[in-house]
Amino acid sequence: MPTFYHNGAKNKRDAIWAFYKNFVKANFPLILLKAKVFFVKMRYYRRIFNKRKGIDEMSKKMRSNILLLITAAIWGSAFVAQKSGMDYIGPLTYGGIRTFIGGLALIPVILFLDKGKSKTEVKKTPEEEAAEKKLLIIGGICCGLALFVASTLQQYGVSYTTAGKAGFITTLYVVMVPIFSVVLRKKVRPIIWLCVLMGATGLYLLCMTDASFKLQFGDTLVLLCAVGFSVHILVIDYFAPKVDGVKMSCIQFLVAGAIGIIGMFIFEEPKIDAILDCWLPILYAGVLSSGVGYTLQIVAQKDAEPTVASLLMSLESVFAVIAGAIILHESMSPRELLGCAVIFAAVIIAQLPSKEERNERRLKAQDN
Repeated sequence: MPTFYHNGAKNKRDAIWAFYKNFVKANFPLILLKAKVFFVKMRYYRRIFNKRKGIDEMSKKMRSNILLLITAAIWGSAFVAQKSGMDYIGPLTYGGIRTFIGGLALIPVILFLDKGKSKTEVKKTPEEEAAEKKLLIIGGICCGLALFVASTLQQYGVSYTTAGKAGFITTLYVVMVPIFSVVLRKKVRPIIWLCVLMGATGLYLLCMTDASFKLQFGDTLVLLCAVGFSVHILVIDYFAPKVDGVKMSCIQFLVAGAIGIIGMFIFEEPKIDAILDCWLPILYAGVLSSGVGYTLQIVAQKDAEPTVASLLMSLESVFAVIAGAIILHESMSPRELLGCAVIFAAVIIAQLPSKEERNERRLKAQDN
């Protein structure tokens, strides 16, 4: 005799199925309501999560922008330190000591960054490590030579011009780099040629105060310094993707500082008393401008948008003028200020991304 369950089913499976069917029929409105409440809650929590995530991203970007602004202020005011240092010691003495100190200031940064890398970095073979080390040393020496030439020209130039002028003329390297890239067979955007014309116009308004097309001696040296920094950036552009950027920067500072110190003993007569009297400008330019400034840039650029980062860093020239006016009581005529504005506009336009770059970044953002 087959066993019949209380709901009329002939077996256990049919009984369970009948039970669930009756249960769903009886409680369908409640189940529907519960499901609706569940999905509404999930939508709410997702919205809160996305909002919180957006706030975190915004706060990260805001922090990065503030750090980059501080970096620009440090580097801009370093022009004042450079000019003040000339009251005590010669250009090679000042440049050599402060650059060497800058290299030493980066050693703790390297040790700190190496701690974080050791946990995640893939181990390399001894041959790969030896090749990378060799390339790092060669890159550091090449960058150091270029940095020495550019910074020495700047140091001599600052002695004969104002800190504000030096700041704006130096930033012309942003416009020069794409032009020099033509030699390396890189494509130059048409807008860059407009920036070159604007830069030349701004330079004329800023530096050529009379009717003659003649640069002042100090302004000429700083303009050559901008050329030197353009070459320096192209050398960095070649080596940086292949080696550790911070380590290469440390080596370049030590190399440039060592050359400056050797030149100091050959071409100048350094005195310990004068160097000690100049301790504040030297330490400011060495520790803050090189060590702290470079570290802040590395930390900030992790979460900053490249375009925003480059634009904020361009404010270095503006801070040079502000610091020169406040600390050294320098002033500019309306014509010179107009020249500064034209140069600044050229630098900003040169750094704006092209349509292709914007599309590429948008696609990357969508993929992430």
